[in-house]
Amino acid sequence: MTLDGWIQVALYCAIVLALVKPLGLYMTRVFTGAPTLLSPLLTPVERGLYRLAGIDGRQEQSWLGYGLALLVFNGLGFVGLYAVLRCQDLLPLNPAGQAAVPPDLAFNTAVSFVTNTNWQNYGGETTLSHLSQMLGLTTQNFLSAATGIALALALIRGFARASAATVGSFWVDLTRCTLYVLLPLSVGLTLFFVWQGMPQTLQAAVEATTLEGAHQTIAIGPVASQVAIKMLGTNGGGFFNANAAHPFENPTALANLVQMVAIFALGAALTNVFGRMVGDERQGWAILAAMGVLFLGGVAITYAAEAAGSPVLNALGLLGGNMEGKEVRFGLAASALFAVVTTAASCGAVNAMHDSFTALGGLIPLLNMQLGEIIVGGVGAGLYGMLVFVVVAVFVAGLMVGRTPEYLGKKIEAREVKMAMLAVLCLPAAMLGPTALATVIPAGLAGPANAGPHGFSEILYAFTSAAANNGSAFGGLSGNTPFYNVALGFGMLAGRFLVIIPALALAGALAAKKTVPASAGTFPTDSGLFVGLLVGVILIVGGLTFFPSLALGPVAEHLAGAAGQTFGAGG
Repeated sequence: MTLDGWIQVALYCAIVLALVKPLGLYMTRVFTGAPTLLSPLLTPVERGLYRLAGIDGRQEQSWLGYGLALLVFNGLGFVGLYAVLRCQDLLPLNPAGQAAVPPDLAFNTAVSFVTNTNWQNYGGETTLSHLSQMLGLTTQNFLSAATGIALALALIRGFARASAATVGSFWVDLTRCTLYVLLPLSVGLTLFFVWQGMPQTLQAAVEATTLEGAHQTIAIGPVASQVAIKMLGTNGGGFFNANAAHPFENPTALANLVQMVAIFALGAALTNVFGRMVGDERQGWAILAAMGVLFLGGVAITYAAEAAGSPVLNALGLLGGNMEGKEVRFGLAASALFAVVTTAASCGAVNAMHDSFTALGGLIPLLNMQLGEIIVGGVGAGLYGMLVFVVVAVFVAGLMVGRTPEYLGKKIEAREVKMAMLAVLCLPAAMLGPTALATVIPAGLAGPANAGPHGFSEILYAFTSAAANNGSAFGGLSGNTPFYNVALGFGMLAGRFLVIIPALALAGALAAKKTVPASAGTFPTDSGLFVGLLVGVILIVGGLTFFPSLALGPVAEHLAGAAGQTFGAGG
């Protein structure tokens, strides 16, 4: 590790923190219907969209109505995207003549982008047409991100309202998020990326002649626009197979920094939206502080592990850190930071290959996802995931002091705790159950490229990434098979919608409650003590749930490497 590396980390954190309040204020005004600078331009468009869809923007929904609208909308999005992928050979804007996507891969891809996962069992530049990239994937990048933010808003209203029967309107939240937040920011970011050197064209490819006289066909396309929303919406799906390690997706060090900032910007700002909407900004800062503690701990461990390098190579005198699978343009610090950022958020974009990280360096991205990606997390998803853990934490605090737990004036009772625990437990089931199955059947064992604990980590990482709606991968796993396409697809659905349903039920239960005034025995939830309790609950729940699987994978690999043992290719 170097001072220069830590300066990069500190600069990144400072920029993200500086954006929290202005973005939080702007989004609060958008979602509460207050006028903004863009209102004169966009309000007529918003009203026109409601009229076109036959929606009354003033009519709110119960948590059940909100959830049904969300599920129907996303279900139709899946059908539409699946149809585009299966018929892309018959549709326009296919200059490279790409064939129709096979049924199992089309299922996996459609589920992936609708659930904000963006897992890719294909190379974008060799599989998809420009129309599929734009009409299919980029559209869902906007809508899946807006869906996550909408759910976070419903849960915020659950805490902010009293004796209420509604949690907002899904259609209004979805429209305002897309129109006022994601679209303007994406336009600005796209122009920035074009300035940095990203392609934005409808051409299929350019021909180049190398110094040796060989001819190359270099794929290009509408790259910058997809990269902008994939980062802002924590989607992560790359236009190119190499994702953000490709020079056309990540051309400069400045573009690399801005992409990392974009991944965290909206998720971090939503904690400020939470504080403003419940009437106490300190509550939002407390949640962000808990996220920050977990994030900085992960960065420190990952950076240290990659800087230390492989024990086997170090024993041979090959020092200098682990640069395998990393872009020399970015180096150790920016690669380690990017890996932690993209897995702390449910983004999945990568500027280095996580499969080539050291055992401990790869453990942290894996653990970030297993915790539910609540360390800032996906836009919206990170906040509602953290609020679920907040409910568990105040319940634990109530048990310790022997009184009914409260949070923001709402008594946390049996129904709320049950809904919170359902949301917490569905993720381990979706991650560990399929992993166990894949390690004992031939179709699953055919996937990993390595034997031993690293091969197990490749399988575990895949199902963890799917259920956590992340989308990054240990690239050694061959996932484009019928078994993995279908199994990972169902894992993504479980990780997204089995969390959404209890989270919405929790929002409805909280909104219906009366607010009770704070008393001398009320546990303060804006203090350092509460931040410590929240972090402790998250780590204990994560440790008890996932340590056995981590012990079989990255921990075993690290210990074996320290003893000089390596594992070759194999099933």
